[in-house]
Amino acid sequence: MAQKRTSEGEKKRLYAAALRYKRNEDPAPKLVAKGKGLIAERILELAREHNIPIKEDPELIEALMKLEINQFIPKELYQVVAEILAYIYRMNDEYRETQSQNG
Repeated sequence: MAQKRTSEGEKKRLYAAALRYKRNEDPAPKLVAKGKGLIAERILELAREHNIPIKEDPELIEALMKLEINQFIPKELYQVVAEILAYIYRMNDEYRETQSQNG
């Protein structure tokens, strides 16, 4: 998930995109949602409801907004998306470890 806020005069525009990656199924992360304004707000709302991490990255969101829904990300984005996914996987592992120690 990535988001960006931009200024258009005094008006702020919100952009959001969602990626999905199934390690053993997908050849690369896939864009599963994108939008601006109210659609972006809904994407972010759903992410929060489902505890999906949100990453603000203006350059990434700009690139993702150019893709079609269900399109795999291009190779130029592999490095930045891999860094985000690695961070998320580490967070998930730490959360699971904390839960197993407490429960």
